[in-house]
Amino acid sequence: MIVGLKGKIVHKEPSCVHLDVHGVIYEVFISLHTFSALPKADVSLYIHHVIREDAQLLFGFLDISEKKLFQRLIKINGVGPKVAMAICSTYTPAQFATAISNKDLKAVQKVPGIGPKSAGRILVELNGFDAEILTSGDTPSASLAFNEASEALEALGFKKDKISKALSACEGEDTASLVKGALKLLQTI
Repeated sequence: MIVGLKGKIVHKEPSCVHLDVHGVIYEVFISLHTFSALPKADVSLYIHHVIREDAQLLFGFLDISEKKLFQRLIKINGVGPKVAMAICSTYTPAQFATAISNKDLKAVQKVPGIGPKSAGRILVELNGFDAEILTSGDTPSASLAFNEASEALEALGFKKDKISKALSACEGEDTASLVKGALKLLQTI
């Protein structure tokens, strides 16, 4: 089982990267978040290896929490690697954990390929997994900032679904910038 690859990027697209590892070139499927954070040349990816009767597929992640989210998602009945990768491309693990904790059905339905039934199943299956995602990530300060911002906005009287929607659209590292950005967005919602 392949669990990680370190090599030189030969070719990259938004959905996959070709990685040269000592002369062997692997095709690795990636999320849009991983694609945007890829360095120019050498890279080290966490890998999830899927072995099927007709194919062997590699899914790569720069962030271990994104890999854990992907692995948890594909265990859900009706959620395959394509849908799990679409979720990883739409939301960061912290943003998705916020949607799970807020039980935000509409946020889950924003992911291409997920309808109301699938969104409901995902929320039920992942109940409680949001805490695991937030505590296992490599960026606990960003996850903590997301939770603190969500709590602050709830204290101001905003509804959880609107908070989740606004925070998922915000770019920020600390609680203050997330709250400020979300307040601007909440005025327009």
